[in-house]
Amino acid sequence: MATPSGQQPAQPHGQPPTIIINSSSSAAASSVSGLGGAGLRRRRQSLWAHFWLLMFTAGIGNVFYWMHVSRWNRDRGL
Repeated sequence: MATPSGQQPAQPHGQPPTIIINSSSSAAASSVSGLGGAGLRRRRQSLWAHFWLLMFTAGIGNVFYWMHVSRWNRDRGL
């Protein structure tokens, strides 16, 4: 049975499918993210980043890295 162009084939009428939403995992995830200021954590200085910056930039990279991390924490009130 062919349908004319531009028309959708007839849909059988009946009960719509049952949709089950398991919201226990999303509820648990949202409660965990609410801890600690909505998931924001203070950024820490990395010892290894400072070491490699000292080796490759003679220490000037350490100043810029320190300023970057400090500004990131200050902008977020941490």
